[in-house]
Amino acid sequence: MVRTLSTMLELDTTAPEFDLPNFNGEPGRVRRADYLGRPLLVMFICNHCPYVIHLADELSRFADEYIGRGLAIVAINANDVDEYPQDGPEKMRDEATRRGYRFPYLYDESQAVARAYRAACTPDFFLFDADHRLAYRGQFDETRPRQQTPQTPTGSDLRAAADAVLAGRPVEIEQRPSLGCNIKWREGNSPDYFPN
Repeated sequence: MVRTLSTMLELDTTAPEFDLPNFNGEPGRVRRADYLGRPLLVMFICNHCPYVIHLADELSRFADEYIGRGLAIVAINANDVDEYPQDGPEKMRDEATRRGYRFPYLYDESQAVARAYRAACTPDFFLFDADHRLAYRGQFDETRPRQQTPQTPTGSDLRAAADAVLAGRPVEIEQRPSLGCNIKWREGNSPDYFPN
């Protein structure tokens, strides 16, 4: 496990396109265009990362609440599943069911979508306004796994950002990078923005 910070993609960036197979809920493909006119949260997660496991149950609760308030949410797994089979599509389906995820869980086999978003770690969060301009990128909250004093995730940072976006206001909280496991790039596919 390599502890990796998110790249903090430039605010106001237009959400890169995606068109990926879904492994939670209705089978088929999910596209960014499916969410035009709606605020959109794009999350890069996986099954095995301890940073994702640490917040997965709270992430499910967050999604239940904010989907109900009009936020579109998708999760994307871009890990190399040849090297990390526990992150493969069928395991994604199992994980989504076990956690009660209500959002599509998409598989980025080519890793092209992760590169377009400059995703670096799991979890990595990108929150776009209704025009799909980047309003927030950063951490779920300040908690991490294996802290000396264990803390329960609340999603406080992402909640504050989502509240602002849903109200049509600028996100005014300090945006701190997410921290997690590095995305498991296929050999020879590590992007130039990713630390070696």
